[in-house]
Amino acid sequence: MAEPLNGGLAADIERRVDELGFELVELEVAGHRARPILRVYIDRPDSVPGQPSVTLDDCTGVSRALEPMLDAREDLSDRYVLEVSSPGVERPLVRPRDWARFAGQPVSVRGRGTLAGKARRLDGELLGVKGGEGEETVGLRLAGGEEVEFPLAEVEKANLVFRWGAKQEQSRGSSKPD
Repeated sequence: MAEPLNGGLAADIERRVDELGFELVELEVAGHRARPILRVYIDRPDSVPGQPSVTLDDCTGVSRALEPMLDAREDLSDRYVLEVSSPGVERPLVRPRDWARFAGQPVSVRGRGTLAGKARRLDGELLGVKGGEGEETVGLRLAGGEEVEFPLAEVEKANLVFRWGAKQEQSRGSSKPD
């Protein structure tokens, strides 16, 4: 994730997105000071992995609701570009609440270094998160059934892993992906 322009911007965007009934998954700030690009990824708080939750109309509505607030900011160039989208089926896990919410789901985790004495990247079933703020520990069940734990602070990047299963294939009317 790129560095935000300031903490106030991210907090203001998150507050407005929450008011609209969505959750801010991630805010990326790219481009340059004269023409920043704000990428806002939203989701529904009750979304289920592998099932559509955020529509194009949702993204349009959130974008239109954010624009007046962003236009009024003196610390943001009036040439900003706003992009609002869904995080996709391989949604990133960004906050401790994501790790709790998606327990039981397949995930891919990349560490800042080696995780749980195994590797820099681990894939498995998320068992959840425990511990207090700043002290959270993630539990993961690896493919062979071994359960490992590592500090959330050691995670560089993580996301849900979407796997085509019989349920998704049947709903597409085919036994094979296109």
